[in-house]
Amino acid sequence: MNMPFYIIEPKVKKVPFILSVPHCGIDFPDEIVKNYIPKMIKSPDDTDWFVHQLYSFAAEMGITTIYAKYSRWVIDLNRNPKSLPLYDDGRIITELTPTSDFLGRNIYKSKDQLPNKDEIERRLNKYYWPYYDKIESLLNHCKNEFGKALLWDAHSIRQFVPTIQKEKFPDMILGNNNETTANKLIINSALESLNSFQYGINHNSPFKGGHITRYFGKPKNNIHALQLEMNKILYMDDTETKFNEVRSRDVQSVLKQTFKNLIETLELL
Repeated sequence: MNMPFYIIEPKVKKVPFILSVPHCGIDFPDEIVKNYIPKMIKSPDDTDWFVHQLYSFAAEMGITTIYAKYSRWVIDLNRNPKSLPLYDDGRIITELTPTSDFLGRNIYKSKDQLPNKDEIERRLNKYYWPYYDKIESLLNHCKNEFGKALLWDAHSIRQFVPTIQKEKFPDMILGNNNETTANKLIINSALESLNSFQYGINHNSPFKGGHITRYFGKPKNNIHALQLEMNKILYMDDTETKFNEVRSRDVQSVLKQTFKNLIETLELL
């Protein structure tokens, strides 16, 4: 079966830590690619570009990585499967199966090609739930082997997205749905590590963690989940279109130290 995700196995002894990158995919399935506007999907702007590349060090730390094959414009893996809103503050939230980009531009050729109820259900079964099922399997293996597990859901966003907020986004935003998706020790470890560098760090504002973090984070069951949203300018060029090796090395230093501290904190639980 052609799975809608890729797995990167640890290169050293495995730790109970899973890294998810749900929005880095850029592919479109053959059966629906003809429905989209070609110039839009040639470079799908809402992609979390190169995030899986930014975290390429994870395998050397014993971390298992899962990342998406298909674009979030096929189906958004970090939205509620019933399209229930994640926020109630009036912000624009793209759909489970988006029909426009963050700036409101159409991505389909015509209204006739928009996904109907049956097509949305098909995409859930073929692309969405397999990603969730694999994360659940990975977390359960960690729980069975180590008695605990941590999921880190990795994202990035442009500096400015006026349809979400008028102001520039912070450098990094740690989300845990108001401290409900992870143990306080885990949350504090991540915050302390992130704040020890030169970047500006927000906590649960303006993002609290999407559906993946909220769905899998069950700290009472010793399964913890955190989301990190970061500004694309931190690891890409000024146009936010190309990977920047120098900037990315600085960010990777922050992430590596944060992961090291989280792995040590997990041992205390």
